[in-house]
Amino acid sequence: MRGGNMQGMMKQMQKMQKQMAKAQEELGEKRIEGTAGGVVTVIVTGHKEVVEVNIKPEAVDPEDVEMLQDLILAATNDALKKADDLANNTMGQFTKGMNLPGLF
Repeated sequence: MRGGNMQGMMKQMQKMQKQMAKAQEELGEKRIEGTAGGVVTVIVTGHKEVVEVNIKPEAVDPEDVEMLQDLILAATNDALKKADDLANNTMGQFTKGMNLPGLF
């Protein structure tokens, strides 16, 4: 490989690294909502940090706490799956067409 080609490739890699870092930062600012039963909502960031849990009063039954726990788990897992999908779609654009096993 000639020196000019290598230098150009290094500049491209640096540019891509900056774009990836920016995309990763923007993921942290995204809010993804997961729901269960229409009565429990969990909101996570694109970095999979739970930032909000909303429970409608009708979901609270002192006789059936287990159902509320299940709804919270389901809503949280729904939000986390959506966050994973968003991260894979966002970061996958940088590896499209490359054969880089184990990156994402």
